[in-house]
Amino acid sequence: MHWGNTFRALQYRNYRLFFAGQITSLVGTWMQSVALSWLVYRLTHDEFMLGLTAFCGNIAIFVLGPLGGIVADRYPRRRVVIIAQALSLVQAVTLAALTASGHISVASILGIAFLLGMINAFEIPARQAMIVQISSKADLMNAISLNSAMFNAARVIGPALAGIIVAWLGEAFCFSLNAVSFLAVILCLAAMRLPDLPAPPVESAWKRLADGVRYVRSSRPVRAVLIMMAATTLSAMPILVLAPFFADGIFHRGSAGLGFLSGAMGLGAVAGALQIAQRSHSRGLPRTIFHSSVGIAITLALFALSPWFGLSLAIMVAVGFCVMRLNASANSLVQTLVPDEYRGRIMAFYTMTAVGLSPFGSLAAGALASRLGVQPTVLVGSTICLCAGFVFRFSMKDQ
Repeated sequence: MHWGNTFRALQYRNYRLFFAGQITSLVGTWMQSVALSWLVYRLTHDEFMLGLTAFCGNIAIFVLGPLGGIVADRYPRRRVVIIAQALSLVQAVTLAALTASGHISVASILGIAFLLGMINAFEIPARQAMIVQISSKADLMNAISLNSAMFNAARVIGPALAGIIVAWLGEAFCFSLNAVSFLAVILCLAAMRLPDLPAPPVESAWKRLADGVRYVRSSRPVRAVLIMMAATTLSAMPILVLAPFFADGIFHRGSAGLGFLSGAMGLGAVAGALQIAQRSHSRGLPRTIFHSSVGIAITLALFALSPWFGLSLAIMVAVGFCVMRLNASANSLVQTLVPDEYRGRIMAFYTMTAVGLSPFGSLAAGALASRLGVQPTVLVGSTICLCAGFVFRFSMKDQ
């Protein structure tokens, strides 16, 4: 592996436009995510409400994910992403207006979160499947890894800014900045020059969905990766959903502490994604996924038991590194295995496991934390991840 290979996907003009627009938009998205979490915490001080908000924000991805994959394989993916980004801009403006006017309520927050989840159910599969169009198959793994690094670089910047801005100017200002950031990605997508792809055969949505399910059932590596991603999503949700309680309830650092914890995790995730971006082939990715799952389990347990905020920040860097090594490896492995005609549908299934299952993890985290406490709940997640890693290793022993 050589650092000279790390950024090779940026040689493609369309990918550079995608990269520039996405990182701007994602900074705004992470700012909104942290500000929204803090707003719910400020209004309710209720662990379960934090979990319910995350549930409403992602349940539509699980329910509508298959339809989003069908749309991504049937219609021009860039057009789907542009429409979704425009709708996301509208929801951010609505959230900012309600918060600034003082008319925001928990019910309206849950409704807007659900609307954003519906939009993401179509946007995420189309965006993931579009990466091969804006780079190349030869550099697909690098493009995916850089996309992950970009996502988590925004996780470093966005939460840190959100923690400061919420403390000084309030949540509404973060929501407004997020609305403006969507313009950047829309303009960059519109500036791309993409070749016209042949129209897919006219088939019913049900037949296309059934074909995608049959492909997953027939491919043991793809099936094993999806199961591993599902377990990782469920096991990592407690540390994400309950972060406000660690930041304020345990370490007494307020919204700024929440921003620093989220930013530390993002910093580690950037390092993990760039480490995977150095690879030029997919050999050894199953072993990387297994090692990363063990690393996640260990770091989650250490975070749950940490008595100091500074140590917890360092552990969050390690958590982010392990999580992103697993996610980037899993995404790369699936995309290198999947034929183009199935890419949208399989990436929809991937999104359902990586994001769509998070509502169930969020509710479970909130419910467990209200009974057991936040620290034992994170330890439960650690145990789930460790067990899943060994199951994955056994199922992929000949890979």
